[in-house]
This record gives sequence, C-alpha cells and structure tokens, in this order.
Amino acid sequence: MTEETIKAALTQVKYPGFSRDIVAFGLVKEVKLDGKDVEVTISIQTKDEKIPEQIFKDAQDALNTIDEIGTTRVNIDVQNPEAQGGGQQSGKSAIPGIKHIIAVASGKGGVGKSTLSSNLAVSLAKKGLKVGLCDCDLYGPSTGQMFGTNQQPMANEKDEIIPIEAHGVKLMSMSFLVGDDSPVIVRGPLATRYTQQFLRQVEWGQLDYLILDLPPGTGDIQLTIVQTVALDGAVIVTTPQEVALIDARKAVTMFAKVNVNILGVVENMAWFECDHGEKYPIFGEGGGVREAERLKVPLLGQIPLDITTRKCADEGTPVSILPTAKSSASKAYADTANMLLKQIKD
Repeated sequence: MTEETIKAALTQVKYPGFSRDIVAFGLVKEVKLDGKDVEVTISIQTKDEKIPEQIFKDAQDALNTIDEIGTTRVNIDVQNPEAQGGGQQSGKSAIPGIKHIIAVASGKGGVGKSTLSSNLAVSLAKKGLKVGLCDCDLYGPSTGQMFGTNQQPMANEKDEIIPIEAHGVKLMSMSFLVGDDSPVIVRGPLATRYTQQFLRQVEWGQLDYLILDLPPGTGDIQLTIVQTVALDGAVIVTTPQEVALIDARKAVTMFAKVNVNILGVVENMAWFECDHGEKYPIFGEGGGVREAERLKVPLLGQIPLDITTRKCADEGTPVSILPTAKSSASKAYADTANMLLKQIKD
C-alpha cells in the first residue's frame, strides 16, 4: 500500500456540487502511512458546514474500499476563507506583475459575454490603466475578431508567449493560434493545460487589470481557473429574460462554492432604443436588476442592444473606442467600468 494507492481511492470523493474530485482540486495535503494504518489530511476553505461533513464521510467510505487497509484517520482542516487574504483559497496563486484579475462569466452562451469582456477591457484602458484580456474560451475564441487582428504571437527568450496588443489592450486567445475555420478539438485535461499556459506562460508584464473571458457554463476550464488563480472576483453577465437568469444563477453558485466574490451583475441587451429615442425591452425588463437585488450585489450596468455595437464587432473595433458622447453603448460600458472599479479593493 502506497500514497498513490490512497490518493487513487480518494479520487472517488467529489467536491460537493462538482464533478471533480478532491485530489484533482489539490485538497489532499498529506498522506501518512504506518504499516496498514493511514492518516489523511484534507484542507478546505468554506463557510458551509455541510461541505466538510460530506467530504469526511465520503473520504472514510473511499478508504474503506481498500482491502488491506487497517485503521483510518481523516483530518479535515477547515479554514475561514475571509481570513485568508481576502477570500483566496489555499492552492490559488497570483500571476506575477498583475494587480487584479477579474473573471467575466455567464451560465450560458449567447448573452454577449465576450463583447462585454472586450469593451470592458477597452473602457479600463481608456482610463490610462494597463489592461490585459485573456480569452479562455478555447472552443469558441472571438477576441481576434473583436479586436480586428489575426496576428500570430511570438515567443521571448524565456519561451513565454508575447501577447498581441490592440486598442491599448494586451490580448491572448486561441484565435491567434488557429485559423478561422479550424476547430479546436481537445479533451478537458488538455484544454485546462492550454488555459494555464495562457495565464502563466504569457509575458503579460505589469498590468493593473487582467480580464478573463471565461467559456459559458461551469465546466473544467472554469473550475480550473477559479481553483488555481487568485481572482479578485467575478462579473456575471445575463440578459433580462428568465431563461438566461436560470443559467446565470448556476454560474453564481459555482463561484460561491469555491469562495470567489461576485463583484456584480451586468444586464446585457437590456433594451433596444429606436431613432426616436423610445426604448423597447425585447428580452424582457429588469431581470438583471432583480437578480442583483436577490444576490445582494451591485448592478454594474445595463448595456443596450445596439446596432453600432454589432457593426463595430464585425469590423474589429470595440464600440468602447467611440466617444461616449456619440455612442450610448460606449457610455454604458464606460459607466459599467466605473462601477466595477468601485468594487475592487486595492
């Protein structure tokens, strides 16, 4: 019986609410063997008392499946996330040179998350801040199109990827590495490895903010990022209708389970404004407002459904480049950026 035998058994223990196990999440901190007797220490940061109780029970059950095992002792080290450097879980680490890392997430696709990420990054850069944008959606990368560039990144002498720069923002995306017609066909473990390389093997330099454009949903890539990167928090993007809010709540639940702060909600496609100034709530009205109130977090902004935004994206120029006086969408993104900055603790 070896440490590997014990850890293999513990892979049966899933973190409550997720499909990944406690070994994959790096929660098994120590395994001690004394003949057939085993002592395991598992470290968890949570305020939910049910989580350590469930993990303790499941770990005991998993160890008891080993025929040759003697006595077992499972130690659960429960730490208060609020006492650990602003809510950062053990195992998470910062990226050198980057002051703040913000995830932009949604529970489903098609709500304009990448458009928001791009324009939020540009709005922050227009304030004189040093900003990077990492497109973590490997299967549907869109940053190249959004910023109007198809350059291929080079590497420096340390074999770090040099990010592409456009509109005052440093960029990294799978769209720079594959052609427009080339699908990215990789399984989960390789996808998470690519994501980690985009974050830690890119020469980001000194940044005030790094925006992470997460894939839709709550899959392997999202879980790997929130478990290993010290995030300042997450921005949840939704459209006003209930069908989008249902999925947005799933993303909120994922972040809550891994102790990531929700910085606020952005309601995208909040209304369409015609040439006469009348607003039409095409996708419903006030859904994002009510969700922010339910979560007790700020409503960071309401972004209109805007033809200029679509045209700018197709032309590779984020609408936030336009003066706020000439574009209601540009102003909405600028206001959202201002609200976001108020939520960040230096």
